[in-house]
Amino acid sequence: MQQRLIIVSGLSGAGKSTALRALEDMAFYCVDNLPIALLPALGQELARSGPSTPAAVGIDARNFSDLAAFPGILKAIRDSGVDCQVLFFTADRQTLLNRYNETRRQHPLAGHGGSISEAIDAEQLRLAPIAELADLSIDSSSLNIYQLRTTVRDLLGHGPQAPTLVFQSFGYKFGTPLDADMVFDLRCLPNPHWDPALREFTGLDAPVREFLEQQPDAQQLFADIRTFLEAWLPRFAASDRSQVTVGIGCTGGRHRSVYMAHRLGEHFRAQQDAGQQGRVLVRHRQLAG
Repeated sequence: MQQRLIIVSGLSGAGKSTALRALEDMAFYCVDNLPIALLPALGQELARSGPSTPAAVGIDARNFSDLAAFPGILKAIRDSGVDCQVLFFTADRQTLLNRYNETRRQHPLAGHGGSISEAIDAEQLRLAPIAELADLSIDSSSLNIYQLRTTVRDLLGHGPQAPTLVFQSFGYKFGTPLDADMVFDLRCLPNPHWDPALREFTGLDAPVREFLEQQPDAQQLFADIRTFLEAWLPRFAASDRSQVTVGIGCTGGRHRSVYMAHRLGEHFRAQQDAGQQGRVLVRHRQLAG
């Protein structure tokens, strides 16, 4: 099996950075804006290292090496035994102009007083040696950032990946987690804190678990949250999310929320083991340390 190298290039604003981030999520080792003069050395190193980790390199028009040398460099890399593909991203002129106007960024080739349109012309000319040798040319004119990531993944033969699912218990009196994508409030459930025999335990301990498992409302809420997540997590995966954090809150973050986050984690880890769910993590904010 050959070592794999993806060379990513294209017009500024057409999606190169998005593509590199997508490749990084697909476990590629990524280097952005590498001078093409260093590509032969990288190809030799990859050929020696074997197919352990695929790599991706971004090359844009700011490259201070002579891009006219690209065809010979590409041939040398392939002759060394590296499976090298070239992805080139483009978009129509109006789309590129709109994107620059929306972000108010300066085009990398726009000199003092130069227009973005003139910079696009100069960039197309400079990148022509790469565009002519592209194995895949992707027009991003009608694609949003999520569609572009999905296109890259599909073209390279990587199916959709389920997002990492994080269950985080917390106490409302300490504030709601800022990184939670959705939050479920358990303060309506009977509180073990008010039982002196249970107060010093947490939701990870058997006495508290047994107490809550005897509460019909706790069991109904578990079933409702589980059903909701099973219905909607595939939608999050389809939108190319890499992680979904589910906040589970109670008053102090030690009993009800810990129990529920732990139990949900157990349920979805069983689906992970069956290949139906991505990685599952459980964190207890108020039990840390």
